[in-house]
Amino acid sequence: MADLLVIGGLGVDVRARVPALPLPAADSLTVPPVELRIGNTGAGVALAAHALGLRVTLVDVLGADPTGDVVRAALARTSVRTVLVDAPAGTRRSVNLVDPAGRRMSLYDPRPWSGPAAPFAEAELAALVAGAAHTHVSIMDWARDALPTLRGAASLSTDLHDWDGENDYHRPFAEAAGLVFVSDVKLGDRAGKAAAGLAPRTVLVTGGAAGATLHTPDAPPAHVPAATPPAPVVDTNGAGDAFAAGLIAARLRGADPLDAARYAARVAAAACTHDGMEYPDGLLPRG
Repeated sequence: MADLLVIGGLGVDVRARVPALPLPAADSLTVPPVELRIGNTGAGVALAAHALGLRVTLVDVLGADPTGDVVRAALARTSVRTVLVDAPAGTRRSVNLVDPAGRRMSLYDPRPWSGPAAPFAEAELAALVAGAAHTHVSIMDWARDALPTLRGAASLSTDLHDWDGENDYHRPFAEAAGLVFVSDVKLGDRAGKAAAGLAPRTVLVTGGAAGATLHTPDAPPAHVPAATPPAPVVDTNGAGDAFAAGLIAARLRGADPLDAARYAARVAAAACTHDGMEYPDGLLPRG
């Protein structure tokens, strides 16, 4: 049995360190070595959860291409179990621009599923869901179609990322899940209203260095301060995914939502001190 089943969100990050964000106007810039590495949200949650000691299964489509090989090689260095189907359109990829403070901007190429039928049979997916203590679904196109099956999970979470509170694409994910993560980037001062509209779900509105706000059905909203990183920040890419993994791990251990969110903030802060999502043993706090 898996502690955590991650649905979707595999890809490759093309990481480039840049002198500033936004970029200065220039015909070209010389930058440090540009690297290809495992990335995207599902990988971030799975790898952080693995580093926290959870038994993780990851299910997704992945291109039979050189970028897909980068992902396969990274996952082979872990004990994460994978259930993969070849993606005809190739591997998803992002270009991540990272400034000297570790802040990033991502240019995302989603490579929508283009197979003639759903990549996973309903019975296969249902069996994987039944064998997991918790399921986390990324907002992939094929996963959206699988939400009726995923609703059978013992507990289900999703990350809406920079949802604006109105885009109908995201809403079925939020309605299926009991635990919802969403960034305040586009919500701004409408975040509280959007979270209230998702009641009775538990909602974490994340704000990076400003911390997060926890919304639960039985208590007023609670601010969760960002934790102090244990070392200099080098890369904030994946911090939100590490936060989600930390909160899920703590909840599986029996922590209440507020204590779990405080622990998740420590996990996210530690993740920011590492370049990439392949976390070395001991980097992410397990308690």
